[in-house]
Amino acid sequence: MDSIAPNWLWGFFIASVLVALFVDFVVLKKQGAKSISVKEALNWSMIWIALSFAFNGLFWWAVYQDHGTAMANTKAMEFLTGYLIEKSLAVDNIFVFLMIFTYFAVPPEFQKRVLMIGVLGAIVLRTIMILVGSWLIAEFHWLLYVFGAFLIVTGIKMWWAAGQEPNLEDNPALRLLKKWIPVSKSFDGEKFFTVENGKRIATPLLLVVALVGVIDVIFAVDSIPAIFAITSDPFIVLTSNIFAILGLRAMYFLLAAMAEKFHLLSYGLSVILVFIGAKMVLIDVFKIPVFISLGVVIGILAVTMLLSLKIAPSKGASDTPSNG
Repeated sequence: MDSIAPNWLWGFFIASVLVALFVDFVVLKKQGAKSISVKEALNWSMIWIALSFAFNGLFWWAVYQDHGTAMANTKAMEFLTGYLIEKSLAVDNIFVFLMIFTYFAVPPEFQKRVLMIGVLGAIVLRTIMILVGSWLIAEFHWLLYVFGAFLIVTGIKMWWAAGQEPNLEDNPALRLLKKWIPVSKSFDGEKFFTVENGKRIATPLLLVVALVGVIDVIFAVDSIPAIFAITSDPFIVLTSNIFAILGLRAMYFLLAAMAEKFHLLSYGLSVILVFIGAKMVLIDVFKIPVFISLGVVIGILAVTMLLSLKIAPSKGASDTPSNG
C-alpha cells in the first residue's frame, strides 16, 4: 500500500478532517433544530469544494517537491478525477436519503442530525474499506477485473432503475427493523427513543438513522471500486473519497431543493459507472489517460444536467433513483 504522499501530508489530512468535522458539529449545535436555507446550503457547499481544491493544490506542491512537475500534475489530476466521480455518485446517495426522509416525513430541522451521523459513519466505513481494498489489489491484481465487472453491472442496473418509483416498504432492512424494534408513531424532537405507556421505545428517527447506515454500506460498495480505476494510491483514493463526503450534508439540502430539475442525472451516473468499469477491465490492455477520464466524467455530467433542464420529467416518474 505504498503512496507517493509524504508522511507529513497524511498527518495534515487527518488533522484537517478532524477540524472540519469539529467545525461542522459546532455550527450544527449552534443552529439547533432549524432547517437550512438554500442560500446557506449553497454557501457551505462552495466552502467544502474550495477546501477540497485547496488540499489538492497542497498535494500537488508536496509531490512537486519530491518528484517534479510531471508527476505532480498526474497525481493532482488523479485526485480531481476521483473527487468528481465520488462527488457525482454522492448525488445518487443524496436522492436515496431524500426518498427515506420523504417516506418517514422527517421535518427538515431534524434531518441535519441524521445526515451528520451518516457522514461520520461513511467516513469510518470507507476508510476501512479503502485500506483493505488497497491491500487486496496490491496482493491480488485480478480483483481489478472483478471490480470492473461489478461496476458495469451496477451501472446497467442503475440505468434500468432510473425513473422507476422505489418502494421503501419492500426494503428488507426496514421490515427487519420494524419487526424487532417497537417504534412510536410520531417524532419526539431529535430524540431516538421516547416513552409511551411507561415503555421506552424507538422513534421513527432511529429507523431513519439505521436505514441511512445501510445505504452508506451499499453506496460504499458501489463507489469505492470506481476510484481504484483511476489510481491505486491509497492516499488519493482515501482523500478524494473523504473530501467528497465532507460536504454531503450541505449538498443534500441544496439538491433537495432542485431534485426535479436534474431528473435525468441517474442516467448520466449509470453511464459513468459503466465507463469506469470498462476502464478497469481494460487496464492491462489499454490504459485510458487520467485527463481523458476526467473529461468524460465532466462531459457526461454536463450533458445530463443540460438535458434535464430541457426535457420535462415524464408524468408519474420518480425523480428519486433506486439503487437496484
